[in-house]
Amino acid sequence: MTSPPTVTALLDRLAEIDDRGLHFEDVRVSWREHVRLSHDRAALLRELLEPTAPPHFGVLMDNVPEFSLLLGAAAFSGSVVVGLNTTRRGEALARDIALADCQVVFTERTHADLLEGLDLGGVRVIEVDSAEWPALLAPHTGSVPVVADTRPDDLFMLIFTSGTSGDPKAVRCTHGKITGPGRMLADRFGLGPDDVVYLSMPMFHSNAMMAGWGVALAAMSSVALRRKFSASGFLPDLRKFGVTYANYVGKPLSYIVATPEAPDDGDNPLRIMYGNEGTAPAVAEFTRRFDAVVVDGFGSTEGGVAISATPGAPPGALGRLPDGIDILDPETGRPCPPAVFDSDGRIVNADEATGELVNVNGAGLFSGYYNNPEADAERVRDGKYYSGDLGYRDADGFVYFAGRSSGWMRVDGENIGAAPIERVLLRYPGFAQVSVYGVPDRHVGDRVMAAVIPTAAQAFDPVGFAEFLDAQADLGPKQLTTLIRVCESFPRTATFKILTRSLSAERWNCSDPVWIRERGDREFLLSTPELTQKLEPATSGVR
Repeated sequence: MTSPPTVTALLDRLAEIDDRGLHFEDVRVSWREHVRLSHDRAALLRELLEPTAPPHFGVLMDNVPEFSLLLGAAAFSGSVVVGLNTTRRGEALARDIALADCQVVFTERTHADLLEGLDLGGVRVIEVDSAEWPALLAPHTGSVPVVADTRPDDLFMLIFTSGTSGDPKAVRCTHGKITGPGRMLADRFGLGPDDVVYLSMPMFHSNAMMAGWGVALAAMSSVALRRKFSASGFLPDLRKFGVTYANYVGKPLSYIVATPEAPDDGDNPLRIMYGNEGTAPAVAEFTRRFDAVVVDGFGSTEGGVAISATPGAPPGALGRLPDGIDILDPETGRPCPPAVFDSDGRIVNADEATGELVNVNGAGLFSGYYNNPEADAERVRDGKYYSGDLGYRDADGFVYFAGRSSGWMRVDGENIGAAPIERVLLRYPGFAQVSVYGVPDRHVGDRVMAAVIPTAAQAFDPVGFAEFLDAQADLGPKQLTTLIRVCESFPRTATFKILTRSLSAERWNCSDPVWIRERGDREFLLSTPELTQKLEPATSGVR
């Protein structure tokens, strides 16, 4: 197998192309112009970045053209982009910037307030839609192109994800880790210069970079940028920009098919919708309404385990378990037996059939975490890559996702750790003890639920606690707890550790009071059979 190209090389070959490029709202930037503007920014980076420190700069932006131009600048200058999550808040965001050794953070007015008042240790903040930006670029306009000598295994980007400890880890994404999947997908789907790739997933996330931006570079296609995903704006964008390929992660399919149906939904240019974590009903409905092929796979930012969708797979299956990937018992390290199902399709041997998805041949595309050797050692042991993802297989070799170990939750397509949320909730004066965990979301992924033991002097206050949550600056919107179980005691092990997996398995089906707060609500409401019925996943109990 040949080595993947570098991002530098893929961009450099676009330097003479005028008939394709980047589209954003009513702005068009040809690839020729994109490359030229990226060279200007590369020259600026060489001036801004101290050569004796890691050449890292942060980008805290939505999907705007400047994000793509700075990616190009990193490729041409040999520097490293740090994708900063726009849903992070307060000291959590400052911690990410420091961990990744950012020398400069580029942001836009929309997000600049997230950095105000934070101790960034001297890191320079530059707003790209301020008067300062053109003044900084002016001396470098029309810079003579200098193309860095990059290699596929050189670091190109740091992308944050949540680890088993609950604290975000910066995943090392090399040039090859961006371009390898991009080239594979472009070849797999036959994409080329006549195609338009739609990017509405956040570009600080691996899905957008590996399954979107990298695909467009490999195919020499155009890119249509959307600042933020919009279900109602999806179909109009397809038609406006002539989109033929789009990527997603998490709930977007469910959101799109929830929009009102029109007789001409199928009148659009989209051919391929590629992503992961789409539910079977959403995939089927999207295919019917929009007359496009949906390919739903499985993978993570780390890249150690990937499972491709298999045509004809049973409902709910990720695909066939690939060669070199096994499901190992977390206690014994031995392969788990196949799952056994009853006549209703329910698994009857979950305890013995469920294990961790492990790459037994090595680390795969995992290039390690930045500044975290302990996490590297936890992920790669005895020459095997341990994903932290749980699954089981059926007798035909199809694999099913069963959750995430060590306190992971998957909320709106992102891994969210429980520990940071627990630390915030424990600030609330009305709680004596807290345990945070994920429970299935009705559509896809998880919702954040917390079991709490109130203090002896204070009963649970549904209004006061909602106000407390909304006031926590370091709690991102995807970390908001939407379900509260008020307990007198927690189930524990013999060593007094909380059995969170038992709480998670019981979900809202328990004798304790459960309070529910949907997004946009001002307070928590005490659950009723009608409310909890609406929480049940659409495919619950179905194989």
